[in-house]
Amino acid sequence: MLQHSKVKGPSVGLLGFSKGGDLCLSMASFLKGITATVVINACVANTIAPLRYKDMIIPHLSSDPWKYTINESGFLNLMDIWNNPLEKPNQQSLIPLEKAQGPFLFIVGMDDHNWKSEFYAHVASERLQAHGKDRPQIIYYPGTGHCIDPPYFPLCRASVHAVLDQPIFYGGEPKAHSRAQVDAWRQIQTFFHKHLNGKKSVKPSKL
Repeated sequence: MLQHSKVKGPSVGLLGFSKGGDLCLSMASFLKGITATVVINACVANTIAPLRYKDMIIPHLSSDPWKYTINESGFLNLMDIWNNPLEKPNQQSLIPLEKAQGPFLFIVGMDDHNWKSEFYAHVASERLQAHGKDRPQIIYYPGTGHCIDPPYFPLCRASVHAVLDQPIFYGGEPKAHSRAQVDAWRQIQTFFHKHLNGKKSVKPSKL
């Protein structure tokens, strides 16, 4: 990636959402040259499928699909299907964040109905500090669901899941969610400019 003509270097920042978030956590943990990582409503364990890197395999976090609920609109709520990554049978799925070279920013929607993003961010913070690492920056957004897009994108409260092929409820209240998208976009830019460019502030986005 550093050899790509569009990559400024000398380091790389990562931004990932949902499953893409735990992939970013894994990349930051195992790859060199990554000095800043932002994840939006991500799990602290590997999810969906086993992760293979060199001679290592991290199993995916197990789940119980029958624990889903259905809301009044007929959408599936998956929050309770995911098993606790801190329980012994699931600990092997935890991503070794303590191996990462750079800092983390966790963006958390507190009305996330896809999984327990607030809990996962707390687990990440505890794990990093237990290994002598700095506490990650965590920003909590009340009334905000799973899909935190850039500013002024319409709220996605539900959609057909690409893997499950079922209508999934993601949560979020329109007003709170919209405000969170604007603030999160600014926070993400500030974080990257600080840790990639050494700048403490950025001009407000025109988005």
